[in-house]
Order: sequence, then C-alpha cells, then structure tokens
Amino acid sequence: DHVYNASQATGAALLGDTAGFTAAAATLDKNTVGLGNAIGSVYGDPAKTTFLELWRKHIGFFVDYTQGAAAKDQAKKDKAKADLDGYRKDFDAFLSGANPNLPKGAVAELLIPHVTGLFAVIDAQAAKDPMVAEKIKIVASHSQKIADPLSGAIAKQFPDKFPAGATKAADFRTALNLLLDEHVQITGIATGAALRGDDAAFKAGAATLDTNTVALGDAIGSVYGDAAKTTFLELWRKHIGFFVNYTVATSKGDKAGQDKAVADLDGYRKDFDAFLSGANPNLPKGAVGELLVPHVTGIAAFVNAQNAKDPTQYDKIETAASHSQKISDPLAEAIVKQFPGKF
Repeated sequence: DHVYNASQATGAALLGDTAGFTAAAATLDKNTVGLGNAIGSVYGDPAKTTFLELWRKHIGFFVDYTQGAAAKDQAKKDKAKADLDGYRKDFDAFLSGANPNLPKGAVAELLIPHVTGLFAVIDAQAAKDPMVAEKIKIVASHSQKIADPLSGAIAKQFPDKFPAGATKAADFRTALNLLLDEHVQITGIATGAALRGDDAAFKAGAATLDTNTVALGDAIGSVYGDAAKTTFLELWRKHIGFFVNYTVATSKGDKAGQDKAVADLDGYRKDFDAFLSGANPNLPKGAVGELLVPHVTGIAAFVNAQNAKDPTQYDKIETAASHSQKISDPLAEAIVKQFPGKF
C-alpha cells in the first residue's frame, strides 16, 4: 500500500493537482503510521518514533525527485537519489542495530529495487507513459521481498511473540490478501485513467489488472483444480467488466447506466457466492455475497470521487483496498479448514 499510495501522490503532483497531492500525501502518511505501529508493537515507542522520522524523511526525498522530474531538473533528481542512498544506510543501521538476525547492509540491499523502482514510476508518470500501472505493480510486488525477510528476522528474534513461525496456511492467507488488495489498487489506476480520457493508460491498466486476475485464478486453481480456475476467471473478469460499465456511465452522468451496473454486480455477488459456497462446506450460502458488498460499494464510491475530482478519492481507494482483508481472511480460513492436508 505504501507504493500505491506514494504513486498516487506523485501522480497527482505531476498532473498539477495540488489538492489531490495534499490528500494523497495524507493517505500515504496514514500508511506510514500503520507501519510505525507495527514496528512499535515489537520494539517499543522510541523505535516507532525513530522509524517514523526515517520513513517520512525518505518519502520527502521521493517528493524532491518528483519536483525534479516535473521541472526537468536533473541536478535535483540526482540530489534526491543521493539522499535516498543515505537513507538506505540509515534505515539499515536502525534495523540491523535492533535485530541481530539482520546483518549490516542486508536491509540497504533489499531497498535498492524499491528506490529505483519508484524512480522509474515517477519518470513514467512525468512522461505520461501508459505502462505506468505495470511499473507500479512491479514495485509494489517487490515490497514482499522486503517484508518477508524483515518479518522472518523479527519472528526469529521474538519466538514468544510469534510462536508459529512460517506456515503454508499463513502464506496462502498472505497471498490472497496481497492479490485482492492489488486488485483494488490497480482498478483505481485504470478507472482514473478512463475518467481522465487517457485511453492508452486505461487499456494498459486493464491489461495489468488482468495479470492480477490470472494470479487469483492460479490461487483458486491450486486448491480446487483447473475447472474451478476457469469458472473463477469467467466470473471475476465479468465483474471487472461491470465496474468498467459503471465507470463509463459515471463519466457520462448516466444514472440509469450506473444502476444497471450495480444490479449486474449484485447478480455477480450471488453467482460468486454460489461458486464458492458450492466448493467449500465451510462457507455458508450467502456469506461470500455479503462479504462482497463493501467491495462493490467501495469501488463505486471511489469511481464517483475520481469523476468529481474529489481529493478524498485517495482515502476511498485505500478504504476499499483495506477491506480486501475482510474478504480474503475468511476465505483463506475456510479453505485451510477444508484442506488440512495441503496446509
């Protein structure tokens, strides 16, 4: 979410949307506080304070890089790069000093693709490259390559706090969480491009979104087989089409078209519910359909905000994305319970 929130802020800045940048930056800072709370829950309040200072500083360096990109000021971009190299070393010292399972230099090395990846995103945004959604997705997905080693080192350091260690069940739950969160974030990029009238960026964003759909299908297929994967892909792509219909209707001020898309999405919720409850006895009929209500209403809310150029759109996207966990956690739990031999 840090990567998606950051790219929303830099994207708004490069579009000259000052109010949007301010709002997106505020949403990004909520993510920062969430990360700080996670660090503080393990290492205490002084460590949380240090983390927040370091993390906010590195976000400021990305803002500097964005300003350099907007002004075509290579010297400012180079200064931001140098500052971020310094940040990587400071952050590495902070974490390796707190955790003996993190060798000095390891965290700094993990952060290189994060830093260079976000530079590539900002440059793509400044150049109005339609492939920006794919670049953001790549950088966001790299976050797991940072988070997994960090969480593993912390769990090893505090076995009393984290007695279970890594499990297949935890991996599956995490994968579903990440994929459903990604689904919402990329949907927001695609609908935003559509509502700006950027057809090339919308098509590229939709293609990136479909790679996420296929990954979700692979997760379902890994448990229920290829036939279930095929059914999932058909249903999931259909519901994305209904969101596209909602977005088109919204851009035209077509209330009837919006209502039709919502009705279609209600039908999809029932069909998807029947698919999953039919496959898993631990999912009562109607439960999944109910879980999907905030997903549908949340995406509709941010599409409306995007169309109105309402700066609260960034908070609305984040709210819809965070709700993904309320869908994926019960699904993962039900699947793990159904297949104890796999997990």
